[in-house]
Amino acid sequence: MFSDHGARQLAFSRVAGAAGSFLIAGGGFAAGALPVGITFVTEVRHARLGLVCVYSGLALLLLAWWWYGRVTRSTPDESCRTHWQTLALWGAPFLIAPPLFSRDVYSYLAQGLMIDSGLDVYRYGPAVLGGAFAEQVPAIWQHTPSPYGPGFLIVAEAVAGLFSSHLVGGILAMRLVAVGGLILLAVALRTLAASAGVSPAAATWLAVLNPLVLIHFIGGAHNDALMAGLLAAGLAAAVRNRPVLGALLVAGAALIKAPAALGLVAVAVIWAGRLRGSWPQTRASVAVGFTAALATVLITAVAGTGYGWITALGTPITDGNWSLTGLLGRWSATMTQDASGAELAHSLWRGAGLLATLIVAVLVWIHRDRLGPVYGLGIVLVALVLFGPAIRPWYLVWGLVPIAAVAVGQGVRRTLAGFCGLLVLVVLPDGFAADGGRLMLALLGALLGVAVFMAARIAVVR
Repeated sequence: MFSDHGARQLAFSRVAGAAGSFLIAGGGFAAGALPVGITFVTEVRHARLGLVCVYSGLALLLLAWWWYGRVTRSTPDESCRTHWQTLALWGAPFLIAPPLFSRDVYSYLAQGLMIDSGLDVYRYGPAVLGGAFAEQVPAIWQHTPSPYGPGFLIVAEAVAGLFSSHLVGGILAMRLVAVGGLILLAVALRTLAASAGVSPAAATWLAVLNPLVLIHFIGGAHNDALMAGLLAAGLAAAVRNRPVLGALLVAGAALIKAPAALGLVAVAVIWAGRLRGSWPQTRASVAVGFTAALATVLITAVAGTGYGWITALGTPITDGNWSLTGLLGRWSATMTQDASGAELAHSLWRGAGLLATLIVAVLVWIHRDRLGPVYGLGIVLVALVLFGPAIRPWYLVWGLVPIAAVAVGQGVRRTLAGFCGLLVLVVLPDGFAADGGRLMLALLGALLGVAVFMAARIAVVR
């Protein structure tokens, strides 16, 4: 139970976070990833004001999340009831907002409609579809085949089929799918945390209430929410001695986005630890591999998209991507005088990133008994994001989830929380690159949010 002072602090942090969410959602109607040709609010022309509102809200939500974690840490609620209520309070505004921080949801809907129209999404980009849905997809992805697995395309086709003439309805449906993935993640996280002796409340605070998760999983309606939910559910099933179900769920996650396939290794290690007799790791690996292969065949058959998703894994990455290897590739390319030399530089750095990821994976495997399979999976997923050819802020959640579930050390948790806080601020609400003027407006908004939070905390909580 909270003391009177603790109850006031808790109420303040929740109200401040809700205010931040409403500011982000409200600002999104002017500065978000708005659909072309549809006006959410009549004569909305205040994109600058919207940007200030969004960043004021981001600052409020971040500070409220940090303060909320500090308050609840001293009086943990292991039932997570308080956290569930806070999730509903902070997440609800994003349900009614336009897409935020990314235009990926438009690609999901366009690809779903392509399948519904009999087009091959692993061969063509949305440009061949035409119409209002395809028009929303950024030009850079108009001719790019889908990089998603058949598991997600089943969902996308179902949504697009229901809302083929209602873009706003399709966006809301995709957002509800993401919310379902987030709820699945929150439920599975409690099982994983309890199995590792970690506070479920602390794990939920870091991996579910995290503003990085809220703004991108709900606000951006990303399919990573469903992937992360299935991955966490599969790991939770494995630690509860249901490895076959675990392998099926993780395979389902991998058929949404391929990086989740690394979770199959974790399931195999967990399974091997419970087997008796000779060659437990080999037996477990074969069983997990067979289960995953069977799930892949069945899901691909249901999707009806064929196995083009295997070749689509090589969907090209833009050289302008802000990944570490992309930055180094561009830096190296400036030293060459011809296009072939620049392309070679990019390829070499991408290869170096892959090598670095493999080295991390080998080191994790060597120390798997000390790290544990779930923690090791989180480390490898983080390495895959940091050294991979493409990076988006929400990709960090792939590794954040397993680490948040089992990491005991406060240093690791604080580092991840701080990194997430920085990543919350790096993408503008319309999903496009920033210029100097908009950066100044974003900074102004963030400073206003900080000032409001600090003044309100002094007035309410002292």
